[in-house]
Formats: sequence, C-alpha cells, structure tokens
Amino acid sequence: MGRSVQDSALFGVSRRTVLKAGAAAAAFATVGAPSILRAQTPAVKIGILQPVTGALAHDGDLGRLGAEMAINEINAAGGLKALGGAKIEMVFGDARSTPEAGTQEVERMQAEGVCAIVGGFASPICLAASQAAARYDLPYLVDVGVSDQIMARGLTNTFRFSPGFGKVTQVALDNLTKINELAGKPAKTVVLVHEDGLFGSGLAKLLQTELPKRGFEILETIAHPTPARDMSNVALRIRSLNPDLVIPSNYYGEFVLLARTMQQQRIKPKGVYAVLGGAASNGRFVKEFPQAAQNVIDCNHWHDPQNPQAQALRKAVEAQGKSFAYNVPLNYSNVLLLADAIERAGSADRKKIIEALNSSTFEGHIMPYGPTKFVNGQNEGATPINTQIQGEDIKVIFPEYFAEAKANFPAT
Repeated sequence: MGRSVQDSALFGVSRRTVLKAGAAAAAFATVGAPSILRAQTPAVKIGILQPVTGALAHDGDLGRLGAEMAINEINAAGGLKALGGAKIEMVFGDARSTPEAGTQEVERMQAEGVCAIVGGFASPICLAASQAAARYDLPYLVDVGVSDQIMARGLTNTFRFSPGFGKVTQVALDNLTKINELAGKPAKTVVLVHEDGLFGSGLAKLLQTELPKRGFEILETIAHPTPARDMSNVALRIRSLNPDLVIPSNYYGEFVLLARTMQQQRIKPKGVYAVLGGAASNGRFVKEFPQAAQNVIDCNHWHDPQNPQAQALRKAVEAQGKSFAYNVPLNYSNVLLLADAIERAGSADRKKIIEALNSSTFEGHIMPYGPTKFVNGQNEGATPINTQIQGEDIKVIFPEYFAEAKANFPAT
C-alpha cells in the first residue's frame, strides 16, 4: 500500500521527506498527486470472524489476536509479493457467540468485498458461517470448529486446516491407552462430562462407542448447557460414582467452573483427561486457578513447542500480558495458509484462491502436523497432541517426539 521510493522521486519527494511530513504529505498526495494514488496496489481484504462478545468472548479474543499478529507480520515483511506488495486489510466480524450473528457478519463481509474468511471458533458458528459464505463461493477457513458435520456437507468453499473431532478422538484414545499402560493401567472407569451442543454431544457419542473398545467402563455421561452457572450437581454426581477418570469436553467457562467445583469439593480422580477441553490448554486457567488446573491432561490443538517461530509467537503474546492458548497459533497459521494460497494464485479472485488451497502443500505453519494435503476440504496432515498442566506451565507430554515433559499420571 505504501508509495515506492521511485514514485516519490518522480515528484521530487524523498522517502525521508515523506515520512517526516506525515499528515501533510498525505494531504499533498491526495490533492496534488492523484496519479500516485491510482498507482498504489489496492489492499486485499480478508474477513476475520470471531465471537468477541457473549459466552465465547475469551476464545474469540485469542483467535482475533492470532490473526492480527499474522497479518501484521505479513504486511511488515512487504505484503503479498505476487500482488505487487499489496497489504492485507482485516475486516473483522464479531460472531457474538451465536450462529445467527456469525451469518450476519458473513453477509456484511461479503458486501465489503473480502476475498476469504478465517475463523468462527465454535462448531455451530463455523457450520452456519461457512454455509452462508458458500452462497458467494467465498473461501472459508475454519480455525477451530471440530464438528465433522462441518466438512461432511461437501462445500467446495470450506477448508479446515486443523483436525476434526473424529481424528481428535482417535488420537486422544490411542494416547490415553498408552499413557495408562505405561502407568500400569490404574484407570478403568470413566465419567464423561460434555456441553450439550454440536461439539460436546458429537464428541460424547464417539467416546461412548470407542472407550469400551479400549477396556474402559463408562459409568455415566453427564451433559450440561453453555453457558452454565453452576456445576455443583455435576460434581456431586462425580463424587458418588468415584470414577478413575473424568473426561470433560466443553468450552472455557464451563471447564473452569467444573474444575474449581471439583477442587472445592475435594474430588480427586486419578486423572482429568480432557478431550478438546476448553480451558485445559489455556494459560489463563493456569494463571488464575493454579490449584484447580494442576495435572489436567488435554488432547487438543497445540503448537509445535520445538518450532522457533511458535516459541517467538508465544513470547510475544505473553509480553503483552495476555494468556496463550491454541486459538492463537491456529488462527496465526490459518492466515499464513491463506496468504500462501493468494501468493500462489497470484490473485485475490475467490475461485483461484479455492484452487490454490486445494493444491496446497503449505509448510510455513507452526503446528505439529504432517504434510498439508486437503481432501474434500479437510487437511489430512492435521493432528492433536497431549498437554498437561505442570506447575505454572502447560507442557507437551505426548507424543514423545514433541514431548517437553513426562506425564504425571496417575495424578500425585
């Protein structure tokens, strides 16, 4: 978007003079040099959709942060090279924690001329928003939404770089089985606790089918709404059942509420093994409720802890006094993926971007994934990993290739 040195020289204005002149130079350019404005490369608009108000606001803020950091990084490095150094302009939409609001924001972004949309966070929002975007052949990159229903519809505009809950459940159970075996198989019984929406209910059904195949007995499955204001009855039921494991699948607020209630009631299972736990891989949970958070294991999205770029991103976020969670590296990586597709397409044309995404072998992300390969919009190289809250930090404990620490299991 910026004027080149050569353009400035044509009018006898050096780069230093332009920079010093600030607003005066901008006024000069507008009034005295309209040809320069015509020569500038227009910005490429991309939509960033996140729920930054309502029940999911904490996660939405983190998602927005990750996208912003990627956009700033791309622009600072010279913009989109294939488009003459065009800068990326973010068109932000607040999904307000509901599918209806997410759909409204897609319509607004369409009217504002975005070439693609990244985000959504929650499965119901992603499901509705990607469907709305499909009406305009508008590329939609799901950041988190794990419901496999999102990808099962065969929408040609919709891509998910991260794994869905089918893949996450498979990996979570494989890893749980290995962790349990290494500890001498102390865990045999399980209570499932899940939010009653698209994400939690779908995941619970998979777990109900697969856990018994691995030798685990499910004592009970407990559903709760989002938002939930009290977990006392859930905790009391867990106490009466006395399971070896509690497996929660819910969003941030409900996960924290459950963990704190269990702590207050001194309910201490051999392990809390979350599958896509809303707070279990979140720095804010560790910082604000360290006792309730201790030893919680999660199978979830997470960055590659050995990747220098990922390490730098985490430090940059924490240097701002903000918590770090998977939403940041996922949205960061999705924006980089989109920028790579635009570069290879050599265009902001939506159909060309979709073609570029379908043929993507993108490696510039910071996730612990295999080679990027989209099949019917789903990245086959995506996989979750296991983390555990140990002390004041979140450590990767499985698989061993990425591990920073050994699992503390059963919890001591």
